[in-house]
Amino acid sequence: MTAITDSRALDALKQYFGYEAFRPGQSGIVGSIIAGRDVLGVMPTGAGKSVCYQIPATILPGVAIVISPLISLMRDQVDALNDAGIPAAFINTTQTPDEQSSVFAQASAGFIKLLYVAPERLETERFRNFASRTPISLVAVDEAHCVSQWGQDFRSSYLGIGEFIANLPARPTVAAFTATATERVRHDIVSMLGLRDPDVTVTGFDRPNLYFDVIKLETRHKTSWVAKYVAEHADESGIVYCATRKETEALAASLNHAVAELRAVDGADPGQADPIAVAYHGGMSPECASGRNATS
Repeated sequence: MTAITDSRALDALKQYFGYEAFRPGQSGIVGSIIAGRDVLGVMPTGAGKSVCYQIPATILPGVAIVISPLISLMRDQVDALNDAGIPAAFINTTQTPDEQSSVFAQASAGFIKLLYVAPERLETERFRNFASRTPISLVAVDEAHCVSQWGQDFRSSYLGIGEFIANLPARPTVAAFTATATERVRHDIVSMLGLRDPDVTVTGFDRPNLYFDVIKLETRHKTSWVAKYVAEHADESGIVYCATRKETEALAASLNHAVAELRAVDGADPGQADPIAVAYHGGMSPECASGRNATS
């Protein structure tokens, strides 16, 4: 980054997020985007990929389009940005046509700096009409590995992103981000999104705060083992993943019952304790998810 760019980016980082310095890998990506160079950032979850395009969006003119695959992630990021003082919005299927029209109007008028959409949205005539008349300075593609058939989460809707960008009246800077991409997948991302001489930053995949282990158990012993583990870590929090919603609900109920019995053995009143497990799965309304987060 140049000294001027560095100052503007750092000022924005401190103003909106309260940080004095960028994390490893962020500074170069931010500088490249502000300078108008395409980027590909391969950074582990929690490394701050979002900041890499959110900071430039506050500095660049026009609006930044952020392509994100999950409605829940859109809502979380938009809420966090607005709380930080950065005007952001999303367009998705949870909104009425009138609500979407309001967002489009605000974005076209320059009142929104980041607009989050799913890749499928780019295929609609209404969105393309909006994009054709709105100054777009940046297109940021989250979970960019979804564009590659060699990636673990290939989504055909990602294949249209490159064509959408190519048909814009003025080509914006394009920034692609992922937490996991082999060299082959990285090549696909660059090719299929049409990145031009991108600044490629790979910060590595090591997460020193994570520990992986495999414990083999018979099916009938799994719930009791998890319950015992949860009881032994009562002052901590965690997530147990299940294959289906039905299993999620059943396991949450079983854990609460099993842990209550374990507490009773230790002399605690099982009827006085709050639930230690709540079911959380895709398809929940934001209100339901928020309530369960508060409970847990």
